[in-house]
Amino acid sequence: MLNSEGPRYSRRDLLRLGGGAVAGSAAAYLLSACGSAAEASVDRTTTATRRPAAKAASPKLASRPTVASGPVQSYRSRPDLSPATITINTYKPGQTPGLIFMDSHNGVGQQGPMILDQTGQLVWFKPLSANRSPSDRAFNVLVQTYQGKPVLTWFEGAVVNGHGVGDYVIADTSYREITRVRAANGYQGDLHEFLITPQGTAFLTCYGTAHADLRPFGGPANGAYYYGVAQELDLSTGKVLFEWRSDEHVRLDESYAPIIQKDAVPWDYFHINSVSPDTDGNVLISARCTYTVYKVDRRSGKEIWRMGGKQSDFSFGPGAHFSWQHDSRRQADGTITIFDNGAGFFRTESQSRGLVLNLDLKSKRVSLVRQYLHPGGPVSAAALGSVQVLPNGHVFMGWAVDAGFSEFGPDGEVLLDGQLTAPCESYRAFRQTWHSQPTKPPAVVARRSGAAMTVYASWNGATEVRSWLVLGGAGPSSLSPLGTAPKAGFESQVQVPSATAYVAVQALSSKGQVLGRSSTVRVS
Repeated sequence: MLNSEGPRYSRRDLLRLGGGAVAGSAAAYLLSACGSAAEASVDRTTTATRRPAAKAASPKLASRPTVASGPVQSYRSRPDLSPATITINTYKPGQTPGLIFMDSHNGVGQQGPMILDQTGQLVWFKPLSANRSPSDRAFNVLVQTYQGKPVLTWFEGAVVNGHGVGDYVIADTSYREITRVRAANGYQGDLHEFLITPQGTAFLTCYGTAHADLRPFGGPANGAYYYGVAQELDLSTGKVLFEWRSDEHVRLDESYAPIIQKDAVPWDYFHINSVSPDTDGNVLISARCTYTVYKVDRRSGKEIWRMGGKQSDFSFGPGAHFSWQHDSRRQADGTITIFDNGAGFFRTESQSRGLVLNLDLKSKRVSLVRQYLHPGGPVSAAALGSVQVLPNGHVFMGWAVDAGFSEFGPDGEVLLDGQLTAPCESYRAFRQTWHSQPTKPPAVVARRSGAAMTVYASWNGATEVRSWLVLGGAGPSSLSPLGTAPKAGFESQVQVPSATAYVAVQALSSKGQVLGRSSTVRVS
């Protein structure tokens, strides 16, 4: 076991150790002992929230993170939180600064939106449900800009036959809900897309139901099917600026999806799963069940071209084909990125992968620029998944039903790889910058052990905390500083050599400024 003061590693030692695969808890311990790059970000507290710097306290106290011993995490200071455990398989230097944004659903522990640091330690978690509940799930956790300010957005609602029925939450940098956005024209918002534009609009996906003669496809004479809808809404007025319905443009016989349950569930012939503006202002739409990415005229709704599927306007070079795909995006250099599920329920490829594709509009040819494969071996991601190109040229992958995430350097080297406890799933995963100070105070619990005590301190969602000042005393109104300890993971276990009857903690920034104070609690 590691002693309470932790091993003494230099940063060079840590980087050398990080060259191999390390467990998430061990990586977090080493980084907390050395002062991680994730904890070295600039102090972003505003003048309004700054308080006088805490007086220097001695002695310096040792701390270590609470480490999960099973598939689900638990914390003494926050017993109400029990998300799935995160394991880091590969950790190397050179990663892109920022936090990891994802969700947990369909697995062990509580499910909901979450933020992780690069060592796999929890930063923020919002529990919504547990035990595979079909309702109250979160998908597509993303930092966006709304009304000129950074916000956190996610879909929240139920999952029905592979698509969502719910709302889109917009929360501020203190995790307070600003508003909920709903789809228009009688549709329910779907989990797959909610993308805010610089113009104050948002693209989103919806599903509708219609009937047709499905006998040619193995269904009933008057069978039900799902069609996909893409909408663009003005967020200030709710007005629909753009709406596109799949069955008005794409025939049923273009689908690759078989009718399996016949009358029980409507046939999901199209399955819309991403909508985003192209560089010329028109719209890119991805449909999983037709193997096609459509470029659609924003004004008329007509298809400008189709890439993939039975009616493709392009031929494909070696390795460029895709199927059952998700997350189609135009990049700044003109390429298109796609999460190619491929090896899904109806296996068409040996493994799922991330693709970077080049479209030659003159020759009508699609060629493979690069592919990204799971570093731990082939993954069969039947659904979900994402490919994010970072500003520095790195690529961040979300491995979908595997609930994994990986960062690749410009040369394809794997710099980070981790995952939630199986069989958890996560829709997309992103690496982004986020600075937050919650409105709720830090949490603290203390346990006596002989003459000493252990103080457990955490602050769900806070990103600027660098150390804890422990206060103690014989009464709740007579607390004095007992020492400071570096923040270690989500919950820091601070070892205090002398026990007191009451304790509290203050969260300190990198400059020693007080960011928040817990309530005063009695030592057990």
